[in-house]
Amino acid sequence: MTTTEWITDAALILVVFRQLREGRLDRKTFLLPLAIVAFVAYSYLDTVPTGGNDLVLIAALMAIGAVLGIAGGVYTRIRALDGQLLIKAGAVSAILWVVGMGARMGFQVWVEHAGGADDVARFSLTHHITGQQAWVAAFVLMALTEVVTRVATIYVRSRTHKAVRPVAVLDRAA
Repeated sequence: MTTTEWITDAALILVVFRQLREGRLDRKTFLLPLAIVAFVAYSYLDTVPTGGNDLVLIAALMAIGAVLGIAGGVYTRIRALDGQLLIKAGAVSAILWVVGMGARMGFQVWVEHAGGADDVARFSLTHHITGQQAWVAAFVLMALTEVVTRVATIYVRSRTHKAVRPVAVLDRAA
């Protein structure tokens, strides 16, 4: 792994750790993780291979990313205080985020330094995965999907929260 890859992975993990402390839900909450994965996608996603079972691998890892992202968004607390929405990642959300990011990092370290390259090559051959670019695309798209679905889930929940809050205020006034 390059220094840039370590920094990028660490930055994505720190995004959620930053949210372990409650803070304002604002544009930065959405834009920072999206900017990081946009940079990663731009840097590493040259092509999306479609030969053999490449799309099956990509779809499977994207589905895992979607499940992790949605669950992480659901287990992030959103509450209103003094007219502002506050956000706090719960333990489950943080664990899911670290599992997703850590699995990708672990896989890459295993392949590059712990002899996993031969195992991945055999698996790829057996399952008709055309090569390294399929794995790169699958893991980059998994990360992108995890981040986008988590951010989207939090966004939808925050909009729902805002829509419900004024009704509760009107009910108390009546």
